[in-house]
Amino acid sequence: MYAKRITTIEDLNAAFAIRKEVFVMEQGVPLEDEFDQFDTLNGLCEHILVHYHEQPVGTGRIRFMNGVGKLERICILELYRKFGLGKIIIKALEDIAEEQGVSHVKLHGQTQAEGFYQKLGYRTSSNIFIEDGIPHIIMLKELSTKK
Repeated sequence: MYAKRITTIEDLNAAFAIRKEVFVMEQGVPLEDEFDQFDTLNGLCEHILVHYHEQPVGTGRIRFMNGVGKLERICILELYRKFGLGKIIIKALEDIAEEQGVSHVKLHGQTQAEGFYQKLGYRTSSNIFIEDGIPHIIMLKELSTKK
């Protein structure tokens, strides 16, 4: 199990396939809402891909806004959940944030994953809101500054 930064179009397409399977097919997010202007290799955000037995099975991305890292599009194919891959994705994205000198990260977490994020040190900072028909909350975390 490992995560790597996406640097090739092949890996980016693998991440897109995972997101389409999880968000569009499984959760019913409209296809046109799932993909946006940040889904490129042009540096607007960093994408990662997590592998299980050399198979790409999860993904996430981080973009930076006003000095805060925003974790987005975090998902794992259904058959590979419960192997600790979500923690690997979050850690990889947090590491990227720290490399960029960012000490705070946030995410819009689905309410069903709130406990998962809390175990990783995130705190809920909003009421429930609906995004693409799914209940979400904003969650925040202060990262350690290792510099």
